[in-house]
Amino acid sequence: MKPTRIETVLQDLLTTTWPTFLWGPPGVGKSSVVRKIAKSNKLALLDIRASLLDPTDLRGIPTVEGGNARWCQPSFLPSDPKSKGILFFDELNAAPPLVQASLYQLTLDRRVGEYVLPDGWRIIAAGNRAEDASVTFRMPAALANRFIHLDYEVDFEDWRAWAIERGIHSYVVSFLSTRQELLFNMDNTTRGFPTPRSWEMVSDILSTADDQKGAQDIILGAIGEAATIEFIGYLDNAISEAALLKIIKNPATAKLPSKLGDQYALISYLASRCDNKEIFEASGQILARLKPELGVLLLRNLLQKQPKFALNENAKAFIKRHKGLIQ
Repeated sequence: MKPTRIETVLQDLLTTTWPTFLWGPPGVGKSSVVRKIAKSNKLALLDIRASLLDPTDLRGIPTVEGGNARWCQPSFLPSDPKSKGILFFDELNAAPPLVQASLYQLTLDRRVGEYVLPDGWRIIAAGNRAEDASVTFRMPAALANRFIHLDYEVDFEDWRAWAIERGIHSYVVSFLSTRQELLFNMDNTTRGFPTPRSWEMVSDILSTADDQKGAQDIILGAIGEAATIEFIGYLDNAISEAALLKIIKNPATAKLPSKLGDQYALISYLASRCDNKEIFEASGQILARLKPELGVLLLRNLLQKQPKFALNENAKAFIKRHKGLIQ
């Protein structure tokens, strides 16, 4: 299931009290989706690493009051009956069987002993699959049957939209636009391999490294040797930022790049920086000069970041001229 579809389904499930489990490989953005849902609904988020829990943590510890034993609830569980939020158990199936068993009552009955989960809270869990070579324990059938299970699928178009919004380096976006299969390429024989998370690391490295040689050594540790060789080869031949800025300074007359990778670099650069007034204005003139297929991509990315771009005269003309491609 694509990330955007996962978001829609989770949004729908907020109207119920059924717990949800997200399955997927490491580094693809499962926890990011949960954080986004919580933020968009103005819900509190309690991120609990199930693998760090002890079987007795959820039950709490007993104390004596008036000759009777009373259980003190854990401080990390929500206590305000009027509060609303998401109780997120990450890495749940990396927790030992006894810890997983301690979640039986909470996930189904929304209570543990004397503790009752407030009505405004929803339970979401996530974990890696057995085939991901991660530390996992088989989930007991009794616990699995308490969840609605969703499989997280890496999707490049969803990632690109997220990357533009997040400000991921334009060279990362443009490179992966031509080598989409390298967005996620898990290799159990190496310590570093390409995932959406490790490409975000690469973006940060490019933004902060003083020189490409220093960046290359760090990138190698993030995405592995094979992907690094391809990416550095792309960087060696990619259009420079100076050339991109020259186009932005003269959007109506500057020569546009002819190589597909450089065209993607231009589109990513414009979309990720369209909050800048000069780039916002230049984007309309460049849009009018792009091939229709590339123009549609630029238009969609710009509208996602800046919806008011739809009012740009060049944008309105492009939409009218290529209505069939946009729908």
